[in-house]
Amino acid sequence: MSRVFINNHPVVQHKLTILRDKNTGSKEFRELTSEIAQFLTYEFTRDLKTQDVEIDTPLSKMKGCYINLKDIVVVPILRAGTVLAEGILKLLPTAKVGHVGVYRDHQTLKPITYYVKTPPIINDSLFIVVDPMLATGGSAIEAIRLIKERGARKISFVCILAAPEGIKNLHKAHPGVDIYTASVDDCLDERGYILPGLGDAGDRLFGTK
Repeated sequence: MSRVFINNHPVVQHKLTILRDKNTGSKEFRELTSEIAQFLTYEFTRDLKTQDVEIDTPLSKMKGCYINLKDIVVVPILRAGTVLAEGILKLLPTAKVGHVGVYRDHQTLKPITYYVKTPPIINDSLFIVVDPMLATGGSAIEAIRLIKERGARKISFVCILAAPEGIKNLHKAHPGVDIYTASVDDCLDERGYILPGLGDAGDRLFGTK
């Protein structure tokens, strides 16, 4: 059964408040998005398997542990997901990276796919699909479907904001996919935007309209 994890850490919520503010410019918006992504990384890596190792400190031998970062594949949904991926890769620099190009038709609110490329599926690779917003869930559902077609079995979804409608739709389409987010907002408006939300994440990240 899929689960929803909300990071209520005061620092995360502080940064999220600045992110939501309409007066926050693109440079700071990108920086905050990357920083929040790093906090979310702590959550989805909490249960990663570790391997015991013995090392030498400057003073003595000791037993420690490593995680196999090569078994993690970060998959941003283009274009806005790339900034979250950059934040995650600061903590998991040797993780592999795939890309899925999906955009939402503003008339039908349906996802349209234009690009898919992922690394080879090895063992039980953990795929982390990332996008700033989980609104209707259409793009996330399609991206996860596409990587499942390629053999991915262990998948989580990471976003800055989620709407209850998107969570419901994603869980219905892909039971077993956990969601990690900084906030579950109130609802969607008639255009499919999250309320109170933060506007169009892609446009605010890159200064476009």
